[in-house]
Amino acid sequence: MHLAPRLLTLLLLIATPLVAAEPTAKPVLKITPGQVVIPFDRMQRPWGELISLDLATRTGKFRRESNDEIVSFTVMPYAELLHHATNGDLQDFRVGERAIFRLHENERGEWVWLTYIQDEMNMFNGHKEFFYVDHIDSAKRELTCTQANFDQSFVREKGIVINTDADTRYWKNGEPAKFDDIKQGDKLRTKTHGVGKGKVRIAWEVFLDEASLLKFQAEQKEVHNARIRRDGAPGYVDTASGDQLALTLFHEGEVQVKALKVNQPIRVAPAGVDRKPTTEPVEAVVQEAKMAGRLCKLTVRLKQPSSAFVPTQLARVWAIAPP
Repeated sequence: MHLAPRLLTLLLLIATPLVAAEPTAKPVLKITPGQVVIPFDRMQRPWGELISLDLATRTGKFRRESNDEIVSFTVMPYAELLHHATNGDLQDFRVGERAIFRLHENERGEWVWLTYIQDEMNMFNGHKEFFYVDHIDSAKRELTCTQANFDQSFVREKGIVINTDADTRYWKNGEPAKFDDIKQGDKLRTKTHGVGKGKVRIAWEVFLDEASLLKFQAEQKEVHNARIRRDGAPGYVDTASGDQLALTLFHEGEVQVKALKVNQPIRVAPAGVDRKPTTEPVEAVVQEAKMAGRLCKLTVRLKQPSSAFVPTQLARVWAIAPP
């Protein structure tokens, strides 16, 4: 008889369905002033034609290729500006250039925050894709191509028309070439611009081989690294108190970041919306420099206390002397 209550309890446990714990909801990422936040869970990445850029306010406009809508955007200070298949800055991009624009919503639900511009060369190089030449119209100097990966196991799009004109330049083995050097079956990469409507592509540059694109990439790396050496590595001010300063340096400044070591003398200056220094740089010493993903968390001691540095605003850091 004593087993009956225990048996009843056991039967009840077996019959009672187990309720699974509800999964913990992921925090909703939002663009936050003074923080490097990229809401990958909610973004748009349209192809578009660059219409305008204001370097002072770091704002601009582009035209969506899919529907000709004109989109205004504000470039986040930490945005990846990928030009010629490597790091760049706004001044590297040309009006008319076709690119991918990564957008996020502001507090009013407007898609205006921009966290990267990826040029055509970077997209093709990063995805290891090419234009395979299906047809050549020599009279129109026009190419019809299939966009696919390196072994054509993945085809992104067929029937793409690439137009050329008197300003188009052709490259083979890093040297000037000509339209007639292109043969059916060749695999190309391009840098193209639009015409103000639709998905028309007119080539500024046509690369007949990978060596030619990589030459452009190497030249851009030299330009960008020289710029960072001269202008300093950009980043956010995290905290500022007396002679203590904590910063988050963006990935684009890696040529400076790689030179940072504990006890190393550096120079640092506050910067404005245009990311240019607003005062003369002051001397400081590195107390800690550690990588957090692609960002650098930097703690420094200023030679003299300063009130010029404001949390959530920008700064520039020089670890090595400018050229």
